Amino acid sequence: MRQKIHTGVLLWSVVIILLALSGCSIEKVSAQKQDKIEYTILKEAEFPEKVQELIEENKTKEFQLTYQEQGNLYLIKGYGEQKTGGYSIRIEDVSLWENAIHVQTMLIGPKEENLKDEPSYPYLVIRMEYRDEPVIFE
Repeated sequence: MRQKIHTGVLLWSVVIILLALSGCSIEKVSAQKQDKIEYTILKEAEFPEKVQELIEENKTKEFQLTYQEQGNLYLIKGYGEQKTGGYSIRIEDVSLWENAIHVQTMLIGPKEENLKDEPSYPYLVIRMEYRDEPVIFE
């Protein structure tokens, strides 16, 4: 009798583990570009209130965030605190891969004439039509 109970517990344990694992999945992201995506780079005055709050909460460290509101998807990239002002951000790529949105940006250092003694917090906000695909920042 004791062996039947032990076998039953073992069988149920295996079933529970298999059910738990079946809910998990790993999705492979294709590295091939598919299509360019239409987007707009926003000025600070155009930010939704929640986007501005997210930037304020995270601006001291490097961050990548997405935010969805009213049919729009906002991609937010910040480079954290920099010792001086005069930095800019260049968009290298925004495209749809097979199953993900790829965003590549580059931080560009200040020119000598643009140096300021106070710290700065460079960030960029991109708005596009809402999409379900995951976003990959580089």
